[in-house]
This record gives sequence, structure tokens and C-alpha cells, in this order.
Amino acid sequence: MRSQVKHFTVLLHVVSFCVQRLTVLDTLLCGAFAGAVAKTVIAPLDRTKIIFQGKSISLEEHEAFRLIYCTYMQDGFLSLWRGNSATMVRVIPYAAIQFCSHDQYKGILGRYYGFQGKALPPFPRFLAGSLAGTTAVMLTYPLDMVRARMAVTPRQMYSNIMHVFVRITQEEGIKTLYRGFCPTILGVIPYSGITFFTYETLKKLHAERTRRSQPYSYERLVFGACAGLIGQSASYLLDMVCRRMQTARVTGQQYGSVLGTMKTIVVQEGGVRGLYKGLSMNWIKGPIAVGVCFDLMHNLLHKMHQLGYFTH
Repeated sequence: MRSQVKHFTVLLHVVSFCVQRLTVLDTLLCGAFAGAVAKTVIAPLDRTKIIFQGKSISLEEHEAFRLIYCTYMQDGFLSLWRGNSATMVRVIPYAAIQFCSHDQYKGILGRYYGFQGKALPPFPRFLAGSLAGTTAVMLTYPLDMVRARMAVTPRQMYSNIMHVFVRITQEEGIKTLYRGFCPTILGVIPYSGITFFTYETLKKLHAERTRRSQPYSYERLVFGACAGLIGQSASYLLDMVCRRMQTARVTGQQYGSVLGTMKTIVVQEGGVRGLYKGLSMNWIKGPIAVGVCFDLMHNLLHKMHQLGYFTH
């Protein structure tokens, strides 16, 4: 009898492990797809923002859209998505890891703080988002460097993603692939923390007010847009510093440390005008990307629940 109970217990552990792995895999796939769609939608605006971030010139909305128009007239419609292949190579694992790890961190913190299966308190909610973003950045950062390089250079310089990796490694050293890593990590902590915190908080408040467990699709888009707007505004300064450090070699600039880069930008281009160049462009693309991403993620997971892929 004891032997049968032991075998049954082992079988339950194996089944539980398989179900957990299936859930993680499904979350990874949903996050990857949602991130890819969201980034593709705003790719022309994203590329334009990176181009201006990497140069010591001012950015006005009319100049940004003029650049998009000139790029379209000179190189064709698809040129607006130059570097998007590198973005996809980066954003698919990044979004997958971020959403999946966020789900796992929420579970871990929920058990630790005694809120398993319930909405987390404010600080653990922020911490889960920050840890998820940090995990994703640490595992995918070289791909972000490649994407930035492709966005600010002509096609003749880098023909494809592998060409970027090879040239950077041979000409500048493998350490260059992690140039700007420090400000990125410092920026992603408030960005991911605030973004997930804002989205989860708005969902919680909505559920308390309306007595509905899930918001409608347009409401999720609004929640995601608000989360993206607040999160990107809070972390934009460090994103600016990161882009300058990533693209310094190909734009003819010399930047050393994070503080040194900030000082150079302030001296040459001004404080707010230099450090927050392109923020208005982020206010357009950021809410769209985050809103679409969160809504797609929810719809995909909800559909999988309906089809019986998840058991909980």
C-alpha cells in the first residue's frame, strides 16, 4: 500500500511539473507574439526616435515626420522598417522572457508575502515588474545594441544582423556588444516596475469599481497606454544615455561613463532639450506599443484558457 501511495505521489509531482512547464511555454509564446506585433506596428516611429537620439541635433515633431517622409521617398516604403528584423530577433525573446518571468515572479512574491492567488500589494507589484524587465534585458542586451546600430546606419554599412555582430566583434571587441548596459539596467528597473505596476493597479481598481474580473478590450488598451506613457517618461533619460553610448562609434562621438555622457549632452545640447530629446515621439509610440502588447497578451492567454490548454 505504501509503495502504491509513493508511486502515486511521484506521478502527481511529474504531472504537476509537466503542467507547469506547459504553462510557462505557452506564456513565453504568447509574450513573444504580442511583443512582435506591437513593435512592428510602431517600427517607423521607433527607428526615427533612435536616429535623433544618436545625433546632436534637436528633435521637433515636424522634423521627425519629415524624416519619415524623406526616407519613404528616397528608399521606399519598406525602408521605414529597416532594422525591424533585428528588433524582432530581440523583442521576441525579450517580450517572451519579460511576460513569463513577470508571471513567475508574481507567484513567488505572492507566496512570500502571503497573497498567493490574489492581487499583490503595491511594492511587490512594482518589484515583480522590475525583476521581469531586468531578467529580460540581461538575457537579450546584445540584440538591442545590434538593433540600435542598424537603425542609425545606411544599408551599405551593415547588410544584416550577423554582419553587425561580426563587424562589432572584429573591429571594436566583444565588450562593445554590452556598451550602454549599465544605463539600460538602471532605466529598465523603473520602466518595467512602473509599467507593470500601473497596469496591474488600474486592473485592480477597475475590478473593485465595476465588479468585473476582466476589463473590456478597449479598457485594457487604455490601461496599457497609461502604463507605457508613465513608465517610459520616468526612465527616458537613461534610455537617451544608453542610445548615445550604443551608437557613439558610428556617429563619430566619444562617450565614456554614464555620468560623462549625461554631462556631454547637457553641455552641448542643453538639459531638458538634450536629455529628453525624442520624448514626445515616445508619447506617441510608447502607449500604442504597450497597449497593444498587453491587450494581445491577455487575448491570447484567454483564448488558450478557453481551448483548455491551461488547467488553472
